Amino acid sequence: MAEFLQLLINGLAVGCIYGLVALGFVLIYKAGEVVNFAQGELVMLGAFAAFTFVVQFGLNYWVGLVLAMAAMAVFGGLLDMVVVRRIVGQPQFSTVMLTIGIGVVMRSGAAMVWGPETRSLPTPFDATTFHFGGVVLSAVYLAILATTVLLGLLLFCFFRFTRMGVAMQAASQNQLAAYCMGIPVKRVLSGVWALSAVVATIAGVMLAPISLVDTNLGAVGLKAFAAAVIGGFGSVPGAVLGGILLGLIDLFSGVYLPQGFKDTAGYIVLLAVLVVCPQGLFGAVGRKKV
Repeated sequence: MAEFLQLLINGLAVGCIYGLVALGFVLIYKAGEVVNFAQGELVMLGAFAAFTFVVQFGLNYWVGLVLAMAAMAVFGGLLDMVVVRRIVGQPQFSTVMLTIGIGVVMRSGAAMVWGPETRSLPTPFDATTFHFGGVVLSAVYLAILATTVLLGLLLFCFFRFTRMGVAMQAASQNQLAAYCMGIPVKRVLSGVWALSAVVATIAGVMLAPISLVDTNLGAVGLKAFAAAVIGGFGSVPGAVLGGILLGLIDLFSGVYLPQGFKDTAGYIVLLAVLVVCPQGLFGAVGRKKV
């Protein structure tokens, strides 16, 4: 039972990170119908930005985190205004190849700026653990769970009670109608990219104590993409819940299934979900009358 609870807590924490990265996929897709395959690289850049402020500049952890989020928000907004906006209206394949290319450029740029070495990002939670019976609770994992809940509440309030949040929802429903109602759709889309980059930064900072910081950190985007598809690619709650499900599958399959299943179990579940429920677990079925 102690082992089961330990795996459950660790799986929830890892799944929360997958869910936050998947949330970035969903936000951009809902607003502009763009599948951003560079979302994992935004996670990597956010972690490197926090490393720069906290370790290289020697700033306080929380100050460095805020500055990293601000820097990545600017980067995400500029990425939309300067690059992505140029191919609006082009076939979906063009946007897919563009975002893949952006990811490759960001990964190569990070290697040139920070080098290929693996770095560590110290946090205030590293040395703290709690013991309950045979279960060891790391403060890092508890911080991940608490951050995910808090961020989810903040995003809910943002989309429900702020003008920009309501404008983002309107643009995600119908860009032309939102434009006709006076909503600055282009600025809203840039805001969505900025918000997605901020969420990716938070995910990268939380992931750093678990897997360290290097140019391969963006590989988490593959698992997060699978989580977004499992949850329903247009569903914000589905992205988080899909990430949690995938995190639990990864941890439990690595212990209770034969060797080799840890890396494939999540994708097997993905295929099963798509066969039974093509729109995802929480996705809405779209219908059009002709």
